[in-house]
Amino acid sequence: MPLALLALAIGAFGIGTTEFVIMGVLPQVAGDFGVTIPTAGWLVSGYALGVVIGAPLLTVLGTRVSRKKMLMFLMALFVVGNTLSALAPSFGLMLVGRVVASLAHGAFFGIGSVVAADLVAPEKKASAISLMFMGLTVANIVGVPGGTSIGQIAGWRVTFLIVAALGVVGLLGVAKLVPETGRPESVSVRSEFAAFKNAQVWLAMAMTVLGYGGVFAAITYITPMMTEVAGYTEGAVTWLLVLFGAGMFLGNLLGGRFADRRLMPMLFTALGGLSVALLLFTATAHDKVLAAITLSLIGALGFATVPPLQKWVLEQASAAPTLASAANIGAFNLGNALAAWLGGLVIAAGLGYTSPNWVGAILSATALLLAFVAAYLDRRTRAAGRVVARSTAAETTAVPAGH
Repeated sequence: MPLALLALAIGAFGIGTTEFVIMGVLPQVAGDFGVTIPTAGWLVSGYALGVVIGAPLLTVLGTRVSRKKMLMFLMALFVVGNTLSALAPSFGLMLVGRVVASLAHGAFFGIGSVVAADLVAPEKKASAISLMFMGLTVANIVGVPGGTSIGQIAGWRVTFLIVAALGVVGLLGVAKLVPETGRPESVSVRSEFAAFKNAQVWLAMAMTVLGYGGVFAAITYITPMMTEVAGYTEGAVTWLLVLFGAGMFLGNLLGGRFADRRLMPMLFTALGGLSVALLLFTATAHDKVLAAITLSLIGALGFATVPPLQKWVLEQASAAPTLASAANIGAFNLGNALAAWLGGLVIAAGLGYTSPNWVGAILSATALLLAFVAAYLDRRTRAAGRVVARSTAAETTAVPAGH
């Protein structure tokens, strides 16, 4: 695999860390600015909203420059946003910093997926994408717990300064290692939007929203679920999240490897297994050992869907894949927000802290149904193409020589 993938993985590590570390230092941030925890929660939801908006917006603007230059700009934007967050004198300015940093998120992963896939042979595209996303999974194992610990010891501002420094390393890595391919001459804003005329692109994004949204329905409320139901202490939740991150890391690698061999069967397996694991979590959450095992399994199965879904989008929008790829990253965050909201609704309705698990199971099962629909439509399209090809060949053969 090309060394350029390391630069993309470093950028992904920084982005993954800043996205989730805020959850670990939220009480300290709220205390320093004198706001309530729910108000401080806007630093989480504001970031997610910025990803959804920034992914298509910056990707469209980036069609006028090379992908390498755009990746460098996005990492610079990431550095500015996290530096502003670290130095913000008020809560409002920190929120602005979070949104600025989030604008780089979706476009970086979207454009980075296209670059990663272009760096390798066709049969290794999903593996290359998974290696870039490996930075995001490692962030959940190392970056988030490490950043949380630093924030508790040295202050949350130090955490965000370190994250900004990671962005500088990622920027230099992209500048040094990612090859300059130039701006594709045939790609325009109109052609990028034309990719959305393909129903398969919309199906893929719907699978992303519902599939990974199922994971977030459970993980958003993992602290009360593990402390109030499983009986863990609050301090143990950090290590449970590390276990969840380890599952994500493994699932990402396996998802990329097997998606290169048989994409849709890999997606069927991951979404089906995820639905079952989330459903079982409503029961296993009452036992410490079983809860820990199930949590890591959910992380593995959930992130095993990422490389095949991203590759599927790239294949279906092959003529102009950049915007569709970035929009699919935004779909992950849209799914996170939707699932967190639905999970909160069932808890507020008095159904208990484990109720978001069966909400997640329903979401993932729905994504599985959409995957079957996508596979059926793909087979039908391919069959129609073969019929047309045979008819054309037959007509060509029937024409007498010299005519």
